[in-house]
Amino acid sequence: MKRCDWCGDLDIYVRYHDEEWGVPVHDDRTQFEFLVLEGAQAGLSWLTILRKRENYRRAFEGFEPQKVARYGDREVDRLLADSGIVRNRLKIRAAINNAARLLEVQEEFGSFDSYLWAFVDGKPVKNRWKSIAEIPPRTELSDRISKDLKSRGFSFVGSTIIYSHLQATGLVNDHVTSCFRYEEV
Repeated sequence: MKRCDWCGDLDIYVRYHDEEWGVPVHDDRTQFEFLVLEGAQAGLSWLTILRKRENYRRAFEGFEPQKVARYGDREVDRLLADSGIVRNRLKIRAAINNAARLLEVQEEFGSFDSYLWAFVDGKPVKNRWKSIAEIPPRTELSDRISKDLKSRGFSFVGSTIIYSHLQATGLVNDHVTSCFRYEEV
């Protein structure tokens, strides 16, 4: 069975690739989870974040944006002391800020999902890459979404982070054409 080369043969990567990556997400909690995780990954490997994912779910109360948006200094201190997550004050504060901004987007658009999927007219962008070397780190689409999110006060949402988010949540199908998941998602 042919997979995208990036997932290698590590079980945690293979499971993520085969079961999640590129599958269209239409749930605001899951969208928020990936927004936090992609921001946490900045400057680190995705493998590091995947290994800490369950800790993040615990530390951020299941990624419920309504709860995270209310976090104050006490919760920031708790998170900074949690060795199970990336203990970076800027990334932690960004997650809290982004939860509050996500709630504002929900208010305006009905859901964060509706907001995001409107950028692709409700259908995933299906690229036709033959190798992972062809896959760009960012695109015009991620540039546009990043700019809009920043204008709404989101942080840690640069174009590269947003492109990774789009790939992870299935707004963009970047499985290579020879990968068994390409047609499935």
